[in-house]
Amino acid sequence: MRHLKKDFRLVIALSALSIIFFVLNYVIFGRGEDILFYLVEDIAFLFVQVLLVTLIIQSILDRRDKSARMEKMNMVIGAFFSEVGTSMLALFSEWGPNRTTMAAELKVGQAWTADDFTKVLRWLDGYAYELDQRKVDWTQLKLLLLSHREFMLRLMESPNLLEHEDFTGLLQAVFHLTEEMAARSDLTGLPDSDLRHLAGDVKRVYTPLVRQWLHYMRHLQLQYPYLFSLAARTNPFDKNASAIVRK
Repeated sequence: MRHLKKDFRLVIALSALSIIFFVLNYVIFGRGEDILFYLVEDIAFLFVQVLLVTLIIQSILDRRDKSARMEKMNMVIGAFFSEVGTSMLALFSEWGPNRTTMAAELKVGQAWTADDFTKVLRWLDGYAYELDQRKVDWTQLKLLLLSHREFMLRLMESPNLLEHEDFTGLLQAVFHLTEEMAARSDLTGLPDSDLRHLAGDVKRVYTPLVRQWLHYMRHLQLQYPYLFSLAARTNPFDKNASAIVRK
């Protein structure tokens, strides 16, 4: 209400000043027809000015607002990978097929270009994400997921997720896998049918997780080179990765 009163007073003051200067113009120059002519002309052009200013300013504001929302979204994605996503990738790649090939293809480096990222994303289209059930440590996976359940719930509360459907779908797949893990008090001695079911749930997470990681790495490379350097040195697909700078 206070703002409305202030705006109303401003409108009255500006209108009064405009009338005063019109009257002053008439008193000094006495050319009423000219005043009316230019008044109508200015009013006619005012609509064009409002249209142009609205389109340009609104477009700039929309782009700035979208950029700010995407930046917040990338912060959420970064927190996810820092807390749990990178650890899941390390486990899945260890249990998955062709670990050596996967590590070689995803050895992201400083010299990578947009074409390199695109090439790897295309290569992933034909990659088999099936896990080797003999290698999977389901108890280890359960502990990892349950220990970060509250964190992931807080991520889901972020309104910025509305801007990124793919990442939202990934989180939902992670939550489902977490619930599957939590629903089994004992993960030893499970029948093959249940292990295949769980492996399918892991694949549902693993497939988009790798792609999201690559997109996030590209974002870091472009916007935050120092964060990209650390992420590249701690590549989850490289079993010999180390944060220590040796060169």
